[in-house]
Amino acid sequence: MSIKSIATSLRRTITPHRGSQSEDTTLRVAADETVTVSFTVNGRPATVDVAPRVTLSDALRDHLGLTGTHIGCEHGVCGMCTVVVDGDAARACLLLACQMEGAEILTVEGLGKQDDLHPLQSSFSDHHALQCGFCTPGMLMSSYDLLKHEPGIAAEELPEQMSGVLCRCTGYRHIMDAVADVSDSYPDGIPAPRNCAEAALLPRASTGGRSAADGDQELAAATGPGEIHVPQSEPTVTIDVTSEVTAGVDELWVVIDDTERMVRCLPGAELVADFGDDKYQGRIQVALGPVKLSFLGDIHVVERDPVSHSLRALAQADDPSGGTVQGTVHLKVDPSGEGSVIRAHAEMHMTGRIAQFGRSLADDVSKDMFSQFTAALDATARGEEPVVGGAPPSAFRMTIRLINSRARAITQRIKRKD
Repeated sequence: MSIKSIATSLRRTITPHRGSQSEDTTLRVAADETVTVSFTVNGRPATVDVAPRVTLSDALRDHLGLTGTHIGCEHGVCGMCTVVVDGDAARACLLLACQMEGAEILTVEGLGKQDDLHPLQSSFSDHHALQCGFCTPGMLMSSYDLLKHEPGIAAEELPEQMSGVLCRCTGYRHIMDAVADVSDSYPDGIPAPRNCAEAALLPRASTGGRSAADGDQELAAATGPGEIHVPQSEPTVTIDVTSEVTAGVDELWVVIDDTERMVRCLPGAELVADFGDDKYQGRIQVALGPVKLSFLGDIHVVERDPVSHSLRALAQADDPSGGTVQGTVHLKVDPSGEGSVIRAHAEMHMTGRIAQFGRSLADDVSKDMFSQFTAALDATARGEEPVVGGAPPSAFRMTIRLINSRARAITQRIKRKD
């Protein structure tokens, strides 16, 4: 069916973050105020603090990290930002986030997982219905809405009914074939989404209001520690960092043996909950240029040896956009001259946007973060306590360090050849 915008039909209470609240659904909000809005996205409760002018598409992308919803014309014409709101397809660019109080929202991330694709996603792949891919989320959500409301629709009706989303590659024939195939395979109704779960979806970048850490703590208290499963396949990135530091072994071990102090040394990281038995929930933010990721997950210290001054931990975390990181981390401290040497070894398995950096860049970024971590360990051991809840690594400074590192490596190769 042609996409319907429901912007004019939604009447929802707007709750300001500051100031008095009126009983009326119409509320005047000052330019410097934000609105607290709670809704459900892909089966997950979410709360964001946004300016009243923020659209649903921007809230999904910028505040919740769900960048599968693409933005095109921002005038409700192209259909790229199509999502399902309370059971009907809608243009996310024409809806204000503050209208969404209590709404049930389905985005393309909720359709399926990498290892469990929705039939529509599989069909689009089988029929090569996604050339540049920019219209694909809108096409998938539009076709899902169509087949949900009109199961078994005839193939000849699809061009008109799917006309609400524009494909700039003009790949309509393959798209229609993909949708028709699913329609024929499921004449009694399209299967339900396969990536919707009852777990809190936490904001990654709200302006004002309740912090994400507060929400993390509430979620941790409710869910408890999770089981960590590290894949046995080849890791995406293997990290080996060796750093000479001035602090002594015993001084460093005092910090490493205190998990909370140790976590503070990792840029952008913080502990959310301590479940006992060396099991924790933590959060880490990574920023590289326009890509900003926020991972929430579990940490289990499985080995902590004060004699050999070594520690081994398992970790797994998820980003709201669907990315995952799983891995093992091994730290060891040995005496070296008047100071110590810290050896960090990690094997990380990554999926989603962080893996899309490419193996080389992901490797550089990971090594840079671990280098900052060992430097912070040294500073902390010498009494220079870092700020709790440190900011994520600076993209600019990280880029400069990576450029310098690459330049030094090239210079060394040239010298070896000479």
